[in-house]
Amino acid sequence: MEYAVVTKAVSTIYECPLDTMEAKGEVISAVSDEALSGMLLVVTGKETEGYLPIRTFYGYTGYISSKDVRLFGREAAEAWEDSALWVTDAFCVDVVSLPKVQGVRLASLFRGSIVQVLLWESEEAGWAKIRLADDRTGYIRNQYLREKRFSQKGIFGGEIIQSKILDEQQFRKDVVETAKTFLDVQYRWGGRSTAGIDCSGLTSVSYMLNGILTYRDARIEKGYPVHEIPLENRKQGDLLYFPGHIAMYVGENRYIHSTGKVGSGGVVYNSLDAGSREYRQDLAESLYAVGSIF
Repeated sequence: MEYAVVTKAVSTIYECPLDTMEAKGEVISAVSDEALSGMLLVVTGKETEGYLPIRTFYGYTGYISSKDVRLFGREAAEAWEDSALWVTDAFCVDVVSLPKVQGVRLASLFRGSIVQVLLWESEEAGWAKIRLADDRTGYIRNQYLREKRFSQKGIFGGEIIQSKILDEQQFRKDVVETAKTFLDVQYRWGGRSTAGIDCSGLTSVSYMLNGILTYRDARIEKGYPVHEIPLENRKQGDLLYFPGHIAMYVGENRYIHSTGKVGSGGVVYNSLDAGSREYRQDLAESLYAVGSIF
């Protein structure tokens, strides 16, 4: 079995080995998800027209361009996951050839990308020496790195591996704060980065960066940790489900979500309170479930 690591800053995952498909007489995008640099994938079949069938470590399947990944065996894939991996924590951060701003830009990475840290403090204070997924080495300001809390090892056994939560209240606070870092990012169908993100991309990435792998689409799915709870029991960090849409509850009847609605077109706050200026009647009246991992 082959494995792959994403070498492009953001690589599109398609529903089929094509970038478009036809639906209701229209040619539309076949995008279903995105993978960021450094993420591991398992290759589930043979290449077709330049696309590889893959499964992500959080259980999502699709096709990815063979040009966007580096292929290797299980031993190399495990070695990558077991190395000193950190996650980028900035809207967009450059990796440069020297530990100074005048260094040649090697890559620009979005929040949630994975890099291997070789030296936390390199020759210059504040600069970490890192290795990219394509095996190039460079430098990044260490203030833009955060601990990698999630595991990708599930691809080796086919299961979804979850981190242990030691403090529920801290987790709830952290997952909401993570979602807030995507405020004003544009809505992008299938998006999963600060370049553009959709509703389930926002919630799944926010949970992932805090160690929990939720289902990628806007529904409660068996085999994942989110389960339905009564509406009146909702707390900060819980998930709100609408037909074809998902949001994260932040407290005081407000929620954060990525919406394609005209006038918003990205990550914004809205409210379930009819008296609030942030109220969205269409969503408030179609809310059908609240999900929680607790």
